[in-house]
Amino acid sequence: MNIRFDLRQVRAFLAVAQTLHFKQAAEILCVTQPALSRMIKALEESVSAELFSRTTRQVELTTAGQLFLEECQTAITHLERAGHLALQAGSGDIGHLSIAYNDFSINGVLPRILEMFKEQYPDISVDLVYMPSHQQHRALLDHEIDVGFLIGPLQVEGIEALRAAVERIVVILPRRHPLATRNRLSIEDLAQEKFILGTESGWSEFRYTIFNLCMRAGFTPQIVQEASTSNGIFGLVAANMGISLYSDCITRFQREDITVVPLDDDSITIETIAAWSQAYVTPSFRLFKQLLQCQLATDQPPEG
Repeated sequence: MNIRFDLRQVRAFLAVAQTLHFKQAAEILCVTQPALSRMIKALEESVSAELFSRTTRQVELTTAGQLFLEECQTAITHLERAGHLALQAGSGDIGHLSIAYNDFSINGVLPRILEMFKEQYPDISVDLVYMPSHQQHRALLDHEIDVGFLIGPLQVEGIEALRAAVERIVVILPRRHPLATRNRLSIEDLAQEKFILGTESGWSEFRYTIFNLCMRAGFTPQIVQEASTSNGIFGLVAANMGISLYSDCITRFQREDITVVPLDDDSITIETIAAWSQAYVTPSFRLFKQLLQCQLATDQPPEG
């Protein structure tokens, strides 16, 4: 079936879908109402489906119209992004990369990867946006970002992932805490402790990991404080409000007012992955992916 319609018809459809009013849509588009009606009719004939249910009092999207709307919104987003990229290239900026990250990746593996990428491709602009792991799943599927660094593993249809790092989970304690003198701790040692965790809205994936560890050890963590950022968690621990668990990437910027003690089970780890949509691979991301695969193959991160 040969379906033909143009961008002008799509924009007309989007205006009517947004206002559900032909007169208002015509005013937005600066066309006459009869001209708008003709464009919509031609579009409906092209797709062989009625997109709007019209009465003398109201206009509503049909089921076909709703499905068509969702795809058109995605298409317009891509077209606008294509225009933006073309403008960048025309002004001497050959590419653009959008990267989402969580606390563990920005404090761990990501800075080194970014440094290498910028050394090799200085003309590709990079936008970094903080985004919790669970929010990155949807952003990848909606093509809002090129690549995300998040907690793994991840099995979502349409998303490809590569292990970027495996780091051991450690205990963070106030400097003068009785357990701070221990060389190693078990999860069971923490059963009577007060926990400081990241908020549910930003740290749901890691909270799930912590709860699972504690439940397997026979207790539910007693949460007394929550923080939205890593620095917030560290500050509350330093203030002797409680203890926490974190990735051992914390040892790269350890503070003097807290103590980090490893767990006695080295298999308790957290995995950071790089993930991207299989259906949305930009030229800039292809270069980033090549560097990432090469570097990670060299690093050969340990198995969890």
